[in-house]
Amino acid sequence: MSQRRAFTLPARPELLLILGSGLTVVLIVVIVAVLLIREHASALQAAKRSTSNITQLINADVLRNVELYDLALNGLITATTRDDLPQVSAEVLHMVQFDQSTAAPFKGEVLLLDKTGAVTADSSTLAPTPRNFANRDYFQIHQQNPDAGLFISRPFRIRCDCDQVWRIAFSRRVPGPNGEFAGVAVATMRLAYFDQLFNSLTIGSGSSINLLNNDGILLAQQPLLERDMINKDLSARPNFKRMLREGSGSFSAISAISGAQRLYTFTSVGALPLIVVVALSSDDVFAAWKRAALLISGATGVLCVGLLWLTWMLRLELRRRYRAEKVLSELAATDGLTGLANRRTLDQRLRLEWDRAQRSAEPLTVLMIDVDHFKAFNDRHGHQGGDEALRTVAQVIEGNIRRPADLAARYGGEEFAVVLPHTDSQGARVIAEHIRSSVEHLPRVGGDTVPITVSIGLSTWTKNSRTTLEELLLNADQALYEAKHTGRNRVVDAGALKP
Repeated sequence: MSQRRAFTLPARPELLLILGSGLTVVLIVVIVAVLLIREHASALQAAKRSTSNITQLINADVLRNVELYDLALNGLITATTRDDLPQVSAEVLHMVQFDQSTAAPFKGEVLLLDKTGAVTADSSTLAPTPRNFANRDYFQIHQQNPDAGLFISRPFRIRCDCDQVWRIAFSRRVPGPNGEFAGVAVATMRLAYFDQLFNSLTIGSGSSINLLNNDGILLAQQPLLERDMINKDLSARPNFKRMLREGSGSFSAISAISGAQRLYTFTSVGALPLIVVVALSSDDVFAAWKRAALLISGATGVLCVGLLWLTWMLRLELRRRYRAEKVLSELAATDGLTGLANRRTLDQRLRLEWDRAQRSAEPLTVLMIDVDHFKAFNDRHGHQGGDEALRTVAQVIEGNIRRPADLAARYGGEEFAVVLPHTDSQGARVIAEHIRSSVEHLPRVGGDTVPITVSIGLSTWTKNSRTTLEELLLNADQALYEAKHTGRNRVVDAGALKP
């Protein structure tokens, strides 16, 4: 019982220490993880706000410039339908027709086409070069659809040595006197306008700004992610389909071009068939967060490892302390010479077993054992021989005590005591005789002709007894006295001495 208690008592504080440290580490990790998740969400929201502002700026600038081109087209159509202009000089007619076009930035050509697609007026010259654009998409759409309104063409290149830059065309239908198709007013714009506009906005190195029409044709991109991206059809890609369906907003997805995760923020340009898209690289969006997360995670890891290491060291220290306390406790409870329990432990155990016997009404027996003629033995063999003899006798006594509840102790000098709970006088006498006989048959020491022997007195308490604990001990001592004075090397039961 004592051994089991000695094992379980240190386990409880050790378990509490480990559980407390483990819970602390888990709590720290959870708190840090929650904070990092919140910071991740904040970084994402900040990126969405930033890109939304960029798309709104582009939206406003593109709308303003498209309006300038539309004014130029409407001015050209108005001048064409006036009846008083054919009589004026060519210079005045040219000035009236293209007066509104001078304000348009990055302007290319402003042309007036007749119903066959032939150029009848050119903003760059009084005498237009004979050309025909009947095969262009902007001419065909107005020829086929009277309600096309302002049409924005796909990007195209002017085939000449002087200018190989990309352009788009803004066009409107020119009505005849009776509303019939009379031609097309068209104004071209160099796509360098979008390059300049996009370059003025700050985005990450792995990000891009894009302008597409509603058919999925890429009109402008800065920076170019691949060669020949301008005029590329992106209509079949899932990201574009989502933008076209939702109109405006933000979402994260994999880029079909780079294969990297990107944050897409997009919006339609007013009522125009154009979509502005800002695609931020996730590496750019979360770069600062990743640096902070790495630093915080590293510090948290070091803290948690340090806490666990300190817990482990404290656990080892607790174990060392427990072992030291256990050794000290055993030393305090053990006789230093024989290794048996000492007098203090004997008194405590005897009181404990006495109280237990009173409750259970089970018998309790005490043996008092004395080594015969020990003083003479000590004189012959010296203190060292005497001490060795006492150790040998103690081993014999302990070897005959088999049950965990039994206790053998050194009572003092050459005297020993044995406590036998749940043992009546008959059983105790058997044990006492085994002890006496075993001691008598020990090997002779130093040529002695007489063996070492012991005298034993025993006293038993039963439920019918009216003796006290002190009387139980006194009876055992009297029985020992009787054994020594009736010849020694024998066992005497105190119950046999009563009249």
